[in-house]
Amino acid sequence: MAPEVFLAEEKMNPLLPAWPEVIIGLLCFFIVFGILGKKLLPSIEKVLGERRDAIEGGMKRADAAQAEAQALLEQYRAELAEARHEAARITEHAREQGAALITEMREEGQRQREAIVAAGHAQIEADKKQATAVLRQDVGSLASQLASRIVGESLEDHARQSGVIDRFLDELESKAVAAQGASK
Repeated sequence: MAPEVFLAEEKMNPLLPAWPEVIIGLLCFFIVFGILGKKLLPSIEKVLGERRDAIEGGMKRADAAQAEAQALLEQYRAELAEARHEAARITEHAREQGAALITEMREEGQRQREAIVAAGHAQIEADKKQATAVLRQDVGSLASQLASRIVGESLEDHARQSGVIDRFLDELESKAVAAQGASK
């Protein structure tokens, strides 16, 4: 009985399966592996390839977009620098025009001032001549009245009176001019 017990024990060992089960199991394994390799593996490879292409294409597109963005940034910076330069040039031009305008306005003001001063001098000279003429008349008239009172006769002859008065005033003026020339 001992050998039968030993055989029964061999059949019951779970670690050592029977050879027909191993062969059937290996056969089923290779059939399933073959079906998976023929049907499922190409599909998996195809999906993985598409995903790889999508990732690489996305990265290329991202790199291209980044390069384009960098180029646009450089272009905008260049345009901004050019705009700043143009603004500085316009400001300097306006400053120069303002300075020229101020100079021109000062010159115009100087010309107007000189014209006003010249007109004032001319008016003063005209007023002086008019005052001198009126003063001569009044002095002549007063002198004739005074002389008439002193002499006791009427000195009403205007021609003679004007001649005497003019001669007298001319002598006074020449003495005044001589005195001014000597004092300078």
